[in-house]
Amino acid sequence: MKKRIKQLLSLSLSTEELAAVSSSYDIVGNIAIIKSPKIDKKANALAAAIMRVNTNVKTVLVQTSKIDGDFRLRNLSYVAGENRTSTVCRESGCVFSVDVSGCYFSPRLSYERSRIASLVKRGETVINMFAGVGCFSIIIAKQVPDSKVFSIDVNPAAFQCMCENINLNRMYGKVVPLLGDSKTIVESQLQGMGDRVLMPLPEKALEYLPVALSALKPLGGWIHYYDFEHARRTEDPVEKTKLKVARRLECLGVACEFSFSRVVRTVGPNWYQTVLDLHIAGCPTNLNNRNHYVSIREQK
Repeated sequence: MKKRIKQLLSLSLSTEELAAVSSSYDIVGNIAIIKSPKIDKKANALAAAIMRVNTNVKTVLVQTSKIDGDFRLRNLSYVAGENRTSTVCRESGCVFSVDVSGCYFSPRLSYERSRIASLVKRGETVINMFAGVGCFSIIIAKQVPDSKVFSIDVNPAAFQCMCENINLNRMYGKVVPLLGDSKTIVESQLQGMGDRVLMPLPEKALEYLPVALSALKPLGGWIHYYDFEHARRTEDPVEKTKLKVARRLECLGVACEFSFSRVVRTVGPNWYQTVLDLHIAGCPTNLNNRNHYVSIREQK
């Protein structure tokens, strides 16, 4: 497909212009999102080529800023096709309504969503601390009978999509949507309730690790921890993440086993998204003490 796009681009761009075009893009439902600092001849040519090769794509947008902020949003500009930002995508037998301008969603995490769902056991209570539009939560609930998922997000737009997606997939009662900061919600409603905690927001994972621990049942459970890690060619990003997390847990007096770890994807030059599956045998009773939370935050 990339070869076909390059062939189409060569019909309208010079050799120099073609060399400057990245043919990398994401497709969310029937919306394609390409990265470009601005809308220009190259962006328009790439948009036309994408729509010609991917006949299901009805809209092409350009991402003109990095993903940033508490809601992980990016600036998007219309380039071609239908001028809209809402779409519906399908994954693992589920349907998801997504507004790409107001919510974070990455199709590149589809394997992780499927992998985590395959680990959840019947009857488990899962706490998703950074649920977004609800993909992890709904896939788990659909695939695992008798599970219950508390699905938290602070972004009102993502929460609205999450509620719609719960209805679309008929997961009423199995997925409980909660709007607000996960620290506040866990400490007020979900202390000691989870068999498994999901932390799919790398920017907040280290800061909120004590909160995740406090959400586990007293005998412990599982935490799925995602992070961004910088690593040079001679360094292992997964090992760097393990060391960082082990130090934090040691400060909290918590022992854990790293049962699984991997690089999820490359997110920039020498930057990687990593995941650790942590098995916690038991948690101290004072983890919701604010001093623990502040000390972790200040050590970042």
